[in-house]
Formats: sequence, C-alpha cells, structure tokens
Amino acid sequence: MTAVNLQEKLAAFKDLWHPHQIAAIEDMQVLLAKIKGEFVWHKHEEEDELFFVLNGTLQMQFRDRTEIVREGELIVVPKGVEHCPATQDGEEVHLLLFEKKSTKHTGNVLHEKTKSHYPSI
Repeated sequence: MTAVNLQEKLAAFKDLWHPHQIAAIEDMQVLLAKIKGEFVWHKHEEEDELFFVLNGTLQMQFRDRTEIVREGELIVVPKGVEHCPATQDGEEVHLLLFEKKSTKHTGNVLHEKTKSHYPSI
C-alpha cells in the first residue's frame, strides 16, 4: 500500500487512447488515459464507466447531445448507452477512469483503436 502520484504515472506514457492501469479494487480497475481528437462510437452492454477529467475538457458525445466535462468534473456513462469521447481543437485531455475489469475498450465495436490489454504502471 503506497500512494499513487497521478502526474508521475501520466509522465510514464505517451500513447493516446490507450488506458494504463494504476490500481485494481476487487472487480474494478482504475485507469489513466490521454486522449486527443475523436474516439469510436460504442457502448458497453453490461458495464457503467466513470470518466474524471484531470486536465483539459472532455466532450462526451451521445447520439442526442454532447456533454462538456471540464477539469475536476466527472461523468458516468450508464451501461447500454452509446457514446463517443472527444476533445476539441487538438487539445490533449487526461482522464482517470473507473470501470469493471471485464469492460472492453471499445465495447461492442472492434476498431483499429481497440486495445485488448491495459499495461499496469
């Protein structure tokens, strides 16, 4: 049991759209991610996802609207809801994610951005 320094962990990788695991709690995992641009429209049939914005502004796109999530704010995407995370104007956004270990990166979609393994850092 030691403290986790988020800035040190963020400095340990450069990959965009490739979450890295920094902690595990029972069947949940805590991930750090760096994102830029638009991701992939997808949904998770059985899992909710929590996105906490550490730096920047997240645009969580839903089919009927876009929610703006600013630094220090979070959003929960309920299971079964189609969504597409994005950033604007070339901004790199840093996220802390909480989700079940069973959650697939791009949910019900297989895409070139899909990752099947999250490195532990």
